[in-house]
Parts: sequence; structure tokens; C-alpha cells
Amino acid sequence: MRLSELQVDAYTQTLADASPAPGGGSASALMGAQGAALTAMVCALTLGRAACAPHHPLAEAARTEAETLRRRFLDVMERDTEAFLTVSAAYAMPKADEAERAARSEAIQQGLMRCTQTPLLMMELSVQALTLTAKLLGQFNQNVASDLGVAALSLRSCAQGAWFNVLINIGMLKDQALSAQYRGQGEALLSEALSLSEQICQSIADLL
Repeated sequence: MRLSELQVDAYTQTLADASPAPGGGSASALMGAQGAALTAMVCALTLGRAACAPHHPLAEAARTEAETLRRRFLDVMERDTEAFLTVSAAYAMPKADEAERAARSEAIQQGLMRCTQTPLLMMELSVQALTLTAKLLGQFNQNVASDLGVAALSLRSCAQGAWFNVLINIGMLKDQALSAQYRGQGEALLSEALSLSEQICQSIADLL
């Protein structure tokens, strides 16, 4: 069964079990999905308020985009666990002779690349969702301002959690040029995510 199809109690129990997957990567993606869902909720409650009529076109478009992002976060949550299991399987490959050791090493490196690309995608989605959330500032139903703030915090946590997963994987990559490339990409995405979330949270705090 897909993680996203589990009930909350079952999912958190699966997360708590003595197994490394699902782990922090999947949990980060779920935080991203929650952030996007909260942004969609704020849009829905803006659309349902006559006093916010001037903001309805933006809210309608943003709601559709937030829902798309929510589904993409859930998809990458599944892919993160799948990527980890690929690496686990590679570590379990035989290594009795030189040929087997070479095949095992190559499989591990390919798996680590996949395990790095997945959280980088989470970070990209976080930035997209935070950019969307920031567009709503000053143009939404302010009765749900705190919910928009939690959306930003959730998306920020997703980006930071994903970044930890990038770091742990690039530290095991043998291709140093590729490791540096991934690091640079992640640092840029993290910086953007932190800046956007700070902008949103400060704006919300000023309203409350």
C-alpha cells in the first residue's frame, strides 16, 4: 500500500517502527503536502467570502496550483522510500569477487544519486509552493492568516528536512564533481525557501 493511502495513526506507526524507511525524507515530503494543502485551504476560504471578491481570481488559480503541488509532494514521498530501498538492495548485493564488488559499488552509487535527486525535487517543490503562498499576501481572507503562516512553516520544514537528506547522500558519492553540483543546487534552493518563508511569516505575524 502507498504511504499516502495509510490513515494517520497507521502512517505514524510505520514511521515509528524499527525500519529506516519510511524516514525523514518521506516525513519531509508529507510536511510539504500539508503546506500546499493549507495554502489551498486558505484559497478556498477566500473564494467563499464575498468581501474577498477582488481576490477571487488569484485565489482560484492559486488553489488549483496548490492542489497540484499537494499531489506532487505525495508522489515524491513514495519515490523517496523507493529510492532508499534501491540503495538498501544494492548494499545487499554479493561481493565475493572483484566483478561482484564492482557491480555492487556501481549499484550503490546509482542508488545514492537517486536518493539525492528525490529530496532535491522536494526542495524545488517547496520553493514553488512558497512562491505561490507568498503571492497571496495581502490578497486572502485574513481570518485564516495563521493557517497561511503554518503553510509557510510546513514548507520550510520540508525544504530543510530534504536538505539534510541531500547532505547525507552526497557525502557518500564518489563523484566529487556531481556531489558539488548537488550541493550547490541544494544550497540555492534552501536559501530561496528560507527567504520566502521568512517573508511570509513576518507578514503574517504583523497581521496577528
